[in-house]
Amino acid sequence: MKSHTDASHEVGFQLSLDDLGQSLIDTTFCVLDVETTGTNSRQDLICEIGAVKVTGGETVGTFHTLVNPGMALPPQITVITGLTDAVLAPAPRIEQVISSLRQFIGDSVFVAHNASFDLGFVKAAFERSGIDDFQPTVVDTLTLSRRLFRDEVRNFKLGTLAERFGIENRPSHRALDDALATRDLLHLLIERAAGWGVTGLDDLVAIGKLSGHPQAKKLRLTESLPRSPGVYLMIDENDAVTYVGKATNLRQRVRSYFGNDERRSVIPMLRHLARIEHIATPDAFTAEILERRLISSLAPRHNKVGRRKRRPVYVRLDTNELWPRLSIVHQTRSQGQYLGPLAGRHQAEQVIEALQTAYPIRRCTTHIGPRFVVGPDATPCSAAQVGGAPCPCSGAADLSAHAAAVEGVARAMKGDGATVADVLSKRMGDLSTQQRFEEAASVRDRLSSLLSATTTARLVDASLAAGTARFDLAGITHEMHEGLLNLEHLGISHRFDTGTADTNAERILVARMIQRAATQGRTLRHVNCSGEWHFPVAEIAVERLTPSVTGDPDFIDVDDANLPASE
Repeated sequence: MKSHTDASHEVGFQLSLDDLGQSLIDTTFCVLDVETTGTNSRQDLICEIGAVKVTGGETVGTFHTLVNPGMALPPQITVITGLTDAVLAPAPRIEQVISSLRQFIGDSVFVAHNASFDLGFVKAAFERSGIDDFQPTVVDTLTLSRRLFRDEVRNFKLGTLAERFGIENRPSHRALDDALATRDLLHLLIERAAGWGVTGLDDLVAIGKLSGHPQAKKLRLTESLPRSPGVYLMIDENDAVTYVGKATNLRQRVRSYFGNDERRSVIPMLRHLARIEHIATPDAFTAEILERRLISSLAPRHNKVGRRKRRPVYVRLDTNELWPRLSIVHQTRSQGQYLGPLAGRHQAEQVIEALQTAYPIRRCTTHIGPRFVVGPDATPCSAAQVGGAPCPCSGAADLSAHAAAVEGVARAMKGDGATVADVLSKRMGDLSTQQRFEEAASVRDRLSSLLSATTTARLVDASLAAGTARFDLAGITHEMHEGLLNLEHLGISHRFDTGTADTNAERILVARMIQRAATQGRTLRHVNCSGEWHFPVAEIAVERLTPSVTGDPDFIDVDDANLPASE
């Protein structure tokens, strides 16, 4: 028995790499229907199987058999299907036909009306026979009908749809009749879906997840998008770019906005969407760079990251002073040692706190020149009072001891953070022993900020040291100048300005990409450079490359986080 009601469940599916972009006309579908002794696939059994295999609109095979379930049919099943115990008695048992059914289905796309029902019984039968390799791509004609015929029928039962649209084969609660009717419905659905820009198997499967999206008809705007890396631009009716995104598969990524994406900015963005433009790139990394530049140049209103160039933030050690100290600055013009650019002021503050925890360097801000005289009523600063730092402005400091601390800070800022790590790790252990876990987590964050900052600085220094460089990454030849990618070298052009770069953010991104490729053994081949090639930079773990200067993922991710989350 099969209940063609509206109470079905969404069916999961698994597309292989070969399925992506597969043309519907080249796809083989196996349309199947089963009649059963009940509705529970774990307890009830199949009593009839009907299946039709189609390719390019033509039927290429039929499978039909009655099945003796080995139990008496419930009266209601006889009423619905017309099958009786006497009719099923001479039929083969499921064990005798299950291998033939598996062979008939093969690797075709599984199609059924209310597919979770039929698939559940077929999978259960396979599992009982030891067949565990059945993970088909699934197309549910019930789900598709709800999306494509939502305002045209009173319900989505197979019989209702067959009558409404004049389907020649009418369902009769017999497996082969119902399979033939579902086949005809599938062809009608594919024809209707073509008007939504559906041309491939991945599109057909995905359209069933649209949940009646109010802007679903705009799916046709995605029809020209390729299934390859690149950048897409959402453009409104006033020819303004409202959003820029990147993807490894442009078509799949853009179409996902019409599914269950309910983020705050998606709904108004799609409401005013007039067209979609795209720029194809040879790889995902180039798409990441191009996206950043377009956002910086166009400042689309729905992008939350990269619209404005941030003022660079550095930690400065004023080594030209008699009593050097650490400070946060936005420029690197004056003398001293710098660490950065950093992700923001918060990271800079954590870096300074980490360094000051490990090394007793002065924290007071009084200017101490060569003629400075300690006042008679001078008192040590609060940090000096608790023994955390010297205070030369009150006379409570030893110059040679302070110089040693400054030397340690300078080494740590250059990447030699072993002493800092040891001191802070011991501090974390002590706090954890005392069950002061929040304070321990704060110390951990300070150490993490320092390690991230020094890692980034070393990588950027390495990319700048290369000067003008050309290197091959996975067969793509890239050109880099002063740490920035040369997009013109790849022949990338567009009517919008693609040359505006946030230099600090891009240098970090490019350097991380090269380090990751070199460290993980990807196909990275250094062609030539005008300077010195230091990649891979030693002792930098790949896991440290995750955070970026903007807080975005540092490598391409189709689930981009550039839109605000729903509130």
